[in-house]
Amino acid sequence: MMALSEHEQRMLDELERGLYASDANLANKLNRQSGFSPRKIVAGAAVAIVGLSLLIVAVTIQLVIFGVIGFVVMLAGLVLASSNVGGKAPQNPTSRPSSPKAPKKNFFEERWDRRQGL
Repeated sequence: MMALSEHEQRMLDELERGLYASDANLANKLNRQSGFSPRKIVAGAAVAIVGLSLLIVAVTIQLVIFGVIGFVVMLAGLVLASSNVGGKAPQNPTSRPSSPKAPKKNFFEERWDRRQGL
């Protein structure tokens, strides 16, 4: 993998700032923490395995109620492992100071104006 040159890095930073400025909703989604933690995944997998074991026991002893309970427990474990409930977004998602809102200009229009000296 090749590193970016200084010029390319500046261009990338400029594009990123323009994206954050033009689409605050996307910026919040990108800065949000995922909420997936290894502890929750392991706990969910353990609960799913217990549910699967209960389901297998229910099939062997031929009790439908244990099968249903095992299925529900297995499903709950999978939901626990794959859910992002409890994922916390940072309190201040962007560290950029908020500037007074001028008439909204497109990133490319601002860039064009800077090049033209306006």
